[in-house]
Amino acid sequence: MMAKPKKKVAYISVPSQIINSLDSSSLQSLLLSPSSPKKSSSSSSCFSFTRLLSSCRPRSCPALWFLALFLVSLFGILKSGFNLIPFSPYPCSPINTAALLTSQQPSEGEGEGDLPSISPMLPGFAPSELLMEGELWKQPDGMGYRPCLRFSQEYRRGTEGIVKDRRKYLMVVVSGGMNQQRNQIVDAVVIARILGAALVVPILQVNVIWGDESEFSDIFDLEHFKKVLADDVRIVSSLPSTHIMTRPVEEKRTPLHVSPQWIRSRYLKRLNREGVMLLRGLDSRLSKDLPSDLQKLRCKVAFHALRFAPPILELGNSLAKRMRSKGPYLALHLRMEKDVWVRTGCLPGLNPEYDEMVNRERRRRPELLTARSNMSYHDRKLAGLCPLNSVEVTRLLKALGATREARIYWAGGQPLGGKEALEPLTKDFPHFYNKEDLALPGELEPFANKASSLAALDYIVSEKSDVFMPSHGGNMGHAIQGSRAYAGHKKYITPNKREMLPYFLNSSVPEAEFNRIIRELHRDSLGQPELRTSKAGRDVTKYPVPECMCNDAEA
Repeated sequence: MMAKPKKKVAYISVPSQIINSLDSSSLQSLLLSPSSPKKSSSSSSCFSFTRLLSSCRPRSCPALWFLALFLVSLFGILKSGFNLIPFSPYPCSPINTAALLTSQQPSEGEGEGDLPSISPMLPGFAPSELLMEGELWKQPDGMGYRPCLRFSQEYRRGTEGIVKDRRKYLMVVVSGGMNQQRNQIVDAVVIARILGAALVVPILQVNVIWGDESEFSDIFDLEHFKKVLADDVRIVSSLPSTHIMTRPVEEKRTPLHVSPQWIRSRYLKRLNREGVMLLRGLDSRLSKDLPSDLQKLRCKVAFHALRFAPPILELGNSLAKRMRSKGPYLALHLRMEKDVWVRTGCLPGLNPEYDEMVNRERRRRPELLTARSNMSYHDRKLAGLCPLNSVEVTRLLKALGATREARIYWAGGQPLGGKEALEPLTKDFPHFYNKEDLALPGELEPFANKASSLAALDYIVSEKSDVFMPSHGGNMGHAIQGSRAYAGHKKYITPNKREMLPYFLNSSVPEAEFNRIIRELHRDSLGQPELRTSKAGRDVTKYPVPECMCNDAEA
């Protein structure tokens, strides 16, 4: 808390340790105590001088009246720089600077479009908090990068023969959740292009966890998909009559990260002979480092062709509009479902009962643990491999400038522990909504028991947010990171879990210092442009620069 400055026109930095050592009552008594000797002396001096002046006429006391005129002029000068409160109970006290700064904040609809709307009467708001919240909504420097899909002349020449081919057909079965299926569909289109084959609309495998039986056209706009890719790959809804009785060559064991050369050498001869090939398990099978034209094709599929089906798109846009109706909003992807804690080898930390529930499930189904089974929970936590829980998410958001007025949309499944698991977030951020909160009665009924459609709604509202932050990595977070980058590098906060968790565990760090450290740790993790090529194995649909985006320096 900053004390009110007394009789000074410039601010002087005072160490926070000194300020914090004084409680509010001590500061109040130092500044405004009516019994202060200095104030009493000042008041009696003013009274004595006024009485003397009233007993003396201008002609008899010219020097005294000249002095009075001088003092009045001096008072006017001081008032313009001092801003004395005219009807204050303490006439010599300056105006409250914090209140002045607060009242000058732009209201909703004024100034920059991405500034938060803050009431000047909100109690407990210091200027530093207002500045921090302004930083929360501030967008990163996109360095002028924009979508730039210029295919080579060689690629365009090859298109004519590929789209006219009627002999080779590629069928694919994609698995996992909606975002995992998206990734596999992207690679299926690229593999079809590599083989010069027509792509049969991908088959969505029923998810064993969610039981979602949706087809491609239930989630994505099929006609749009075909139209956008018409100059790259021929998309067909089903096999033609000439191939309907053909038994496809089935391949289930494609190695990880294979090259286009490997695909041609392994599959092309058999595909030419049989006419139909069926691929399963495409997740991460195709190399992340492909020739430039194929990387551009990946971007074209991910950011242009894969548009959600009209019913999903319409409702998703409506939910996003409702979130934005009262100002900017932050989207938060929470990974706190029971299966997430089991698969990551981590614990929710709610209470011993829930921790034991997770440990029991992990012992019962050890195959669910995704990696590094020899690491303890504590080691995983310190290595940054665990999802953030709601306490940690709350502290991180507050350190990055979020206040109680921040509007937050949370995406994700039901967390283990239900409302109890979310309580730290809802307590500090009362404007906390998900799709169920925003939807009107009956709007979600067409998507009941359709996990992929519900995930698509979360995707739309999250992608349209001013700021996005996941509590843990995953396919949705990666997809939205790439989409926001392709849209001009909209703010995307990547929690620096490995570096920040030691400070979360150290309760002796003062809050102001903790906030400063957390902001510094995330200075370069806010969605700024990053070259995909700066690290091997990066996915172009997550880092679209430089293959899919260019700026004036590269144009």
